[in-house]
Amino acid sequence: QEMGFIYESEGAIWLKTTSLGDDKDRVIKKSDGEYTYFASDIAYHLDKWNRGYDQAIDIWGADHHGYIGRVNAALSCLNIPKEWLKVLLIQLVKLWSHGNEIKMSKRAGTYVTLREIITEAGVDASRFIFLTKHNDSTLDFDLDLAKKQDTDNPVYYIQYAHARLSSILRKSPIKSLDLENLKAEDLSNLTLPEEVDLIKAILDFPSTLTDIAKTFEPHRLTYYLMDIASLFHRYFNLGNKDQEKRVICKEESLTRARLCLVLAVRYIIGRGLQLLGVSQPESM
Repeated sequence: QEMGFIYESEGAIWLKTTSLGDDKDRVIKKSDGEYTYFASDIAYHLDKWNRGYDQAIDIWGADHHGYIGRVNAALSCLNIPKEWLKVLLIQLVKLWSHGNEIKMSKRAGTYVTLREIITEAGVDASRFIFLTKHNDSTLDFDLDLAKKQDTDNPVYYIQYAHARLSSILRKSPIKSLDLENLKAEDLSNLTLPEEVDLIKAILDFPSTLTDIAKTFEPHRLTYYLMDIASLFHRYFNLGNKDQEKRVICKEESLTRARLCLVLAVRYIIGRGLQLLGVSQPESM
């Protein structure tokens, strides 16, 4: 008010947001003395700012796009930097079952709750599929696909890779391998193209996470995990055609190097699933 952003008109209290980029001034206290939703939004963000948060990240439905300007204007009135607030707009979800879209309507009161989806599809599949799309893209959620217990289901495909990797390590005659000491291992025997592809994917993991954190795009992790799981399954299947290409083979030094690769891939897939809040099964 001391800076001239508050004024009274028609018995109400207004915030002069037009002076800071909004298309019109906004009421924060109505003539009947009741505060508006906008006033509570301002108070909410001010509380976050006063509590010392480096950044606020709001997740809104796409239909609230018009609120961004007014909230930013209100924060500017409070001398809060515009870049402090990051708003992510979420598009709609279309739910499919047996090839048909399940229609929902506010007016008719027909809807499906997230709890119902989780009950039918499970926590892991539900969480993973919701994370496969960028927040500004419409999501098609196929209930039939989410319930599948085969490699058509992306989360099953990745978890199956983790279970396979775990099984190899359990059956390994070499038990002394440690992630912390992989640098000391001789990995020069890893020369198959499929092994080199896996190594490249492993090396991409840290930069992928950094980029995801900077861009607020967790869907990129789901695609990374699908890619590295696909690379591993392809590598694993080589051994079905040629015993010399199995992880555990006749040559001890090669077996040791391949087990190091398995250990690293298992860690990456397990860590990626953990970051997404999805379980990492040891067997399936």
